[in-house]
Amino acid sequence: MDGVVKGDAVKGGAKDTVGAFISCFEIAGAPEGPLAGLSFAAKDIFDIAGHQTGCGNPDWAKSHDRALEHAPLVAALLGAGARLLGKTHTDELAYSLMGVNAHYGTPVNAADPRRVPGGSSSGSVAAGLVDIGLGSDTGGSVRLPAAFCGVYGLRTTHGALSLAQTMPLAPSFDTLGWFARDLTTMDRTAAALGLPEAQAPTRLLLPVDAWARASAETVAALGPALGRLERCLGAAVPAILAPEGLERWFECFRVCQAAEVWQTHGAWVEAVKPAFGAGVAQRFEMAARIGAAQWAEARAVREGVRTRLGDMLGADTVLVLPTGPAPAPLRETPEPALDDFRQRALALLCAAGLGGLPQLSVPAGGVEGGPVGLSLIGVPGADRALIATAAAAGLEAVHSAG
Repeated sequence: MDGVVKGDAVKGGAKDTVGAFISCFEIAGAPEGPLAGLSFAAKDIFDIAGHQTGCGNPDWAKSHDRALEHAPLVAALLGAGARLLGKTHTDELAYSLMGVNAHYGTPVNAADPRRVPGGSSSGSVAAGLVDIGLGSDTGGSVRLPAAFCGVYGLRTTHGALSLAQTMPLAPSFDTLGWFARDLTTMDRTAAALGLPEAQAPTRLLLPVDAWARASAETVAALGPALGRLERCLGAAVPAILAPEGLERWFECFRVCQAAEVWQTHGAWVEAVKPAFGAGVAQRFEMAARIGAAQWAEARAVREGVRTRLGDMLGADTVLVLPTGPAPAPLRETPEPALDDFRQRALALLCAAGLGGLPQLSVPAGGVEGGPVGLSLIGVPGADRALIATAAAAGLEAVHSAG
């Protein structure tokens, strides 16, 4: 095994003061490379040779062997010179968004300790413990935690990067994502992973039905960042994202995701009968009830969504919308209210997932002490163009000022 366990020591010998890590160890990166001098942590769904991939559930950890090799994405970051400092907590089997785990607790949101941190990265980047947080995004597990914690988060184009040796959830939605505290690191990571540069958009679309889903306070807080984008790209053109209603898009996402989750993990759940926490257990029970006809109907709706998004977007166009409806819920929020927030958030997050599109969340303000994020969605392959657009619009400065 090439890692050395170091207790709860992380970056620069500092302690994991926010409870972000389930396992702290160090694996050196290549001596030279585009990410030399940077550190990263990996969500505990990525295989790391010699280490257990626990996926946020003790029964999963007990029923799976230690990994024999690194996931390609972990190997790529190490090969680019970044230093791995351990594995961060995840929601159970990544089937949630809030970062609340019944078995391992809730990490601290360093941006506002009163609030939950979200699932991927578990607040490790916001706390300054690592430079890059490697995560996954199926329904929003990079984008929403990035908004919650006041950092940058990218959901990559579906299929652009290998997810081999990574626990799947719903494969037609699963993508890689990562977090950083600045756009330079975001783009260095994208380049190191082989994502190509892309044509910068010149047209800004503002989906008014999505904006209507955010609280008035969130909309007001995002105003200055939106203004910077408009000064860069021109006035945003109002548009309707989902003529049939975002509720229909969310329901389509819910059914398609759940059907794939059960197809992926149903046999294991039935064989092992794992202990799941509240919320996660109910979602698996719901997934088991999705029938073939219901799934087929949802897939047909999804094809219509993809056509709609294709008609709206071109290489010159970017959608701008709130990442989530409000700042992160408070830590003491009961499970039913957390699930209600999760569903409200997924109505905003589902478009990129249904379309397989890249989405960048940028920290763009705060509401009652909690960060909120502004998102850019582009065409497939526009991942780095979204980062470049945010930089050109001065959204780095919005973050620094916040």
